[in-house]
Order: sequence, then C-alpha cells, then structure tokens
Amino acid sequence: MSAINRKDKSFLWWLVAFLLRPLMTLLTKRDWRNADRVNIDSGIIFAGNHISWFDPFPVAHFMWANNRPPIYLGKESVFKVALLGSLLRGLDQIPVKRNTEDAAQSLSIAIDRINSGEAVVIYPEGTISRDPNLWPMKGKTGAIRLALLTGAPLIPFAQWGAQEVIPPYKTKLRLIPRKTMQVNVGLPIDLTRYQGKPITDELLASATDELMQQISNLLAELRNAQAPKIRKSKDEWLAELD
Repeated sequence: MSAINRKDKSFLWWLVAFLLRPLMTLLTKRDWRNADRVNIDSGIIFAGNHISWFDPFPVAHFMWANNRPPIYLGKESVFKVALLGSLLRGLDQIPVKRNTEDAAQSLSIAIDRINSGEAVVIYPEGTISRDPNLWPMKGKTGAIRLALLTGAPLIPFAQWGAQEVIPPYKTKLRLIPRKTMQVNVGLPIDLTRYQGKPITDELLASATDELMQQISNLLAELRNAQAPKIRKSKDEWLAELD
C-alpha cells in the first residue's frame, strides 16, 4: 500500500496544521537531520526516545513538514481529557490501555493503519525517560512486534531540545528564548534475521535492545556525547532514585 501523505488527510488535519505549524516555526528553531529517510512509499513505524510532554509537537512538526502525517500510539488517559480526546480521535490517533487485554486491540489498530500506508509514531520506552541524563531506557517490545507483523520499515529516530521547553515530568513552559528542536533519523533497522521465526520473548527482547541502541546512537550524535553502555528500565531507575 502506498504511503498516506498530507494530501490524503481530512480538513481537521489541515486545520490543526494551519494553527500549530506557524506557532512551532515562530516559537522554536529546527535542526532536522536525514529527513529524507521518512520518505518511503509505504506505511512506516517511526520509533524514538521520549524526553518531555512537549516532544510530540516537534516530532509532529517534523513529520508533517516531511509529508508523513503522524499517527501516535498514546496513553489512554490523554484521550479522556474532554476536548483533547475528541480532537485526537478526530485525527485518527490511537489510545493504548496499558497492562490490559485491550492493549492488543491498540496493536491491531496500529497494524491496520501501517498496512494502509500510515506513519505510526511510537515511543518504545512507553514513558518519559527516568534516566537522570535523559538517555533512552530499556524499551518495550511493541515497535518490534509491529515491524515483524507488518513487514513495514522500522525507522529509529532521536530527538533533543523539547526538554528545555517543558522539563521532564514538569508543567512549566519555557519558550523564551527560542529553543532548537533537534530530530535525527536513522536508517531502517534490518530485522531479516528475526523474520520467519517464532515471536518469542527472547527474540523480542533482543530486537528491542538493538532498536534502543540505534536510538541511543542517534541521540549521541545530537548531543555530541557518549551514550551509556547499559540501559535500565523505568522500574530499575525508580528503585535506584528512591
């Protein structure tokens, strides 16, 4: 199935873009690298790090500007906010009920969207990083499951800068002075050695670790720093920080 681009989207998409894109252009600066790598004529899975409640905006800005309207897999709690939830559903975003049997339904919806040509954005960590230095944590396996079940390109990306607008787990908005929103896109991950095999926990863990390593490497390029060799889960970080 060919990629779904901006021209395929409804009036509501164009209205939101008309309102938000000029604001993002006015209020933030951009450092976008390897943007052409999302220009694939099929559905894609765009998987990256999560650093701030603000970061879906620069990622959406990046995706829309590069003709790939983003479909997010997001926390169900966000969809319960009256007007916001209605808007997100109108934009075809996908709520996820975590740790429930209904989570499989969200995965099924995402598979249908990818197979129809959509660009599905997923944060494998499942939440904002708890690493004190905001390096990626251990990832959950949803992105790999989607890639293996659909055969769609799994494209890693890293972002940096949104945490300066809204710090992790804070609500204070700091737009002045203008912050630079950085996005660095990697090449599609080669999953051929995992394909055609039973989808076991071990296989998913190995492939997810490879994905998170690629995201960490892309972030290291943005930060001009060395990524940690060991990643911890959210629970491991919370236990250590207590």
